[in-house]
Amino acid sequence: METTKSLKILQLGKFYPIRGGVEKVMYDLMLGLSAQQVHCDMLCASTEGHPASVIKINDYATLFVVNTSIKVAGTMLAPGMIAKLRQIAHHYDIIHIHHPDPMATLALYLSGFKKKVILHWHSDILKQKTLLKLYKPLQNWLIKRADKIVGTTPVYVRESPFLQHVQHKVDYVPIGVNAIEQEASGIEEIRKRYPNKIIVFAVGRLVEYKGYEYLIRAAQALDERFHVIIGGKGPLHDQLQKLVGDLKLEERVSMIGFVRDEELSSYFAAADIFCLSSIWKTEAFAIVQIEAMSCGKPVISTKIPGSGVSWVNQHDVSGLVVPTENPEELSLAIRRVGTDPTLYQQYAAGSKQRYRTYFTREKMVEKCRQIYGK
Repeated sequence: METTKSLKILQLGKFYPIRGGVEKVMYDLMLGLSAQQVHCDMLCASTEGHPASVIKINDYATLFVVNTSIKVAGTMLAPGMIAKLRQIAHHYDIIHIHHPDPMATLALYLSGFKKKVILHWHSDILKQKTLLKLYKPLQNWLIKRADKIVGTTPVYVRESPFLQHVQHKVDYVPIGVNAIEQEASGIEEIRKRYPNKIIVFAVGRLVEYKGYEYLIRAAQALDERFHVIIGGKGPLHDQLQKLVGDLKLEERVSMIGFVRDEELSSYFAAADIFCLSSIWKTEAFAIVQIEAMSCGKPVISTKIPGSGVSWVNQHDVSGLVVPTENPEELSLAIRRVGTDPTLYQQYAAGSKQRYRTYFTREKMVEKCRQIYGK
């Protein structure tokens, strides 16, 4: 591993401030590698009006943010990334580019960079058909150009239709996070709001692929011992809130809106069960699962064809995996885990152990260093 200390790495793609899962992986890799005195910078585009800037993180890490200014085919583009990468690319031994990101791919294509490229394949482009049509030639170039392609789970990269002909250079690096910090006061406050309840927690954008409709419908078959809490905001808020009302579930389901980071840790820790009801392959990994697992919470998730979700949550080890779009199976799994103390403790211990084995930030950084070293 000492050989990697002489390397200079650039994480390339996505946005700042950090909001999405891909950005979090890039940023955490930069922090984790630089903490081990491996030089690792990050180049990304601005979002939420953040100004173009150069942010020195520490002696081994600098964050370059360029302005985002154009929207094409539903994606935000930052032409400044091209000029910035051409200016700095020669400083690096490896560019670690995160997909999907058309702007970052174009910048790499035009950069003249001749050294090693790691392609981090977080997900296929699924819904944005127009974008894929425009981007496909560049995507094909990137797949061919990459010296190594890594996914977040072995399942996703093995089954992606875009990577079938390059399996010889495919590997995987499970996403890793630091364990959720649990504060007793925040946990106690949440438990007081839902006294004597088995709390089932779910969090994420209120969009169709998250499958919250099925979780809400599942609550119909739960008795008064259970309470479902759904955190997040999004375009389906009003529709889902109406469904709660139409099914007369106001006493059993709470939609609490956007949850700030400082509160989110308390919800993970206060919950008894974490539920991921997603229904489409757009959900490729679900970092929220491993955040819940870091707290030793049993996870109930869905079996999404081609996705890595059910690899992350191993059935009958860290929780249960049920079919998608199936409220009956969701409610049955919640009841099984929530009402059998022996089974609950088994899954709670399995969840914590699986987190420690695969999903710590240290494990993610270590695996990346191994790949860089090769």
